[in-house]
Amino acid sequence: MRPNDKKREPIPRQFKSVAEAADFWDNHDLADYWDLTREATFEIDIQRRVFLTALEPDLAKKLLICARQQGVTTETLINVWLTEKLAAAQSKEQMTARARVKGRRPSSAA
Repeated sequence: MRPNDKKREPIPRQFKSVAEAADFWDNHDLADYWDLTREATFEIDIQRRVFLTALEPDLAKKLLICARQQGVTTETLINVWLTEKLAAAQSKEQMTARARVKGRRPSSAA
């Protein structure tokens, strides 16, 4: 045994859960097990696209404050709000289309 080697607990062959694996690695240093690792190769195909949109500075500041209060990023807040707004608009559009089919005028409720 080399002088810097310390006795290490064996890595379980299989963890019962992700939480069990996380607990193991929270309490063990990968450097102590480095000799058991092997090189891995893999391909990543990232499909996410980012769209940049200009915001008025005051609006951006208000969004940042609101997002912080809710404990989320401004990106998350904006995505949630826009998703909700689009769903509401689509729902209203569907109600208007149904009213036209039935020969009624759509209500002007917003």
